[in-house]
Amino acid sequence: MGRRADRRRSLTAPADRAGPSLPTGPPAPALGDRSDASARVAEALVEPALLAKLERLQLGTRNRLAGRFSGEHRSVRYGTSLDFADYREYHPGDDFRRIDYNLYARLDVLLLKLFEAEDDITVRLLIDTSASMASGGKLRQAARVAAALGFVSLIRRDIVTVHTFPLDRPAPRFVGRGATAPLFGLLDGLEAGGETRFAAACGHLLARPGPPGVTVVISDLLTPDWQQGISRLPARGGDVVVVHVLDPEELHPTLVGDFDLVDRETGAHIAVSLSPETIRAYEAVAEAWATDVGARCRQAGAAYVRLMADADLDHLLLGAWRDQGVVR
Repeated sequence: MGRRADRRRSLTAPADRAGPSLPTGPPAPALGDRSDASARVAEALVEPALLAKLERLQLGTRNRLAGRFSGEHRSVRYGTSLDFADYREYHPGDDFRRIDYNLYARLDVLLLKLFEAEDDITVRLLIDTSASMASGGKLRQAARVAAALGFVSLIRRDIVTVHTFPLDRPAPRFVGRGATAPLFGLLDGLEAGGETRFAAACGHLLARPGPPGVTVVISDLLTPDWQQGISRLPARGGDVVVVHVLDPEELHPTLVGDFDLVDRETGAHIAVSLSPETIRAYEAVAEAWATDVGARCRQAGAAYVRLMADADLDHLLLGAWRDQGVVR
């Protein structure tokens, strides 16, 4: 154990937290120079080739959501799209052009065709900026996926708001394609620090006014109260998507030896000895924990996707996430 003093590493999560903890390296360096033009900031977060592909996508919604302006999502109201929804009886003053005359010829009943409306929605990006997100490039990956999903929403005329821990200040609001640069600039400047008060953050978000919309949670969920927070979010009535960002080291640590682990958020120290057998046992527990997190999110009514900090967003957004309905 004599190597402890000179082999101190930082924990990704506190030892008393719900998720597994392990040593990690320093955070990934920020990409791009914030003093550059907006285009440089955008390229640092999302590659131009991927932005071009995102132009063809739309944020998926499992429920019919009502917005305030014309958009591109299915609404609870009826409108003027080309997608047939239902019939209702004709009443004086209705648009006679919507009468189904073929049905009238067969049934001698005047019925109006109703079509699906397409509305805008509010997309709330809840990004974990606690100290545990500083390790392994997790916060940078969270910013990148938020930028990608925010861009998809903005070009489809949806409203995007960005919420970070703590939620005691107004959330920036972005509307339209022209808001892409300000959104990317905000995400590029995110910094990790403080403790994860996840349930409190979700409570603050629920207390804010506005239509149901879509809430996208981007977090490592390394906190005991993550399930309490996730289970409350569907109460708003909209869709909830959980993007679980993890450092590969958190599932498959590569270090072997004696270490003095330091909690990034509380500063607590724990001495551990990592043998190959201990690592294998840890990997089994860590994988079981991550799998259980996904199952509990789905049970709460949220869509769940796991995102590694070094994962290729191009492959995920255009492949697995489309298959799971996160985008379409």
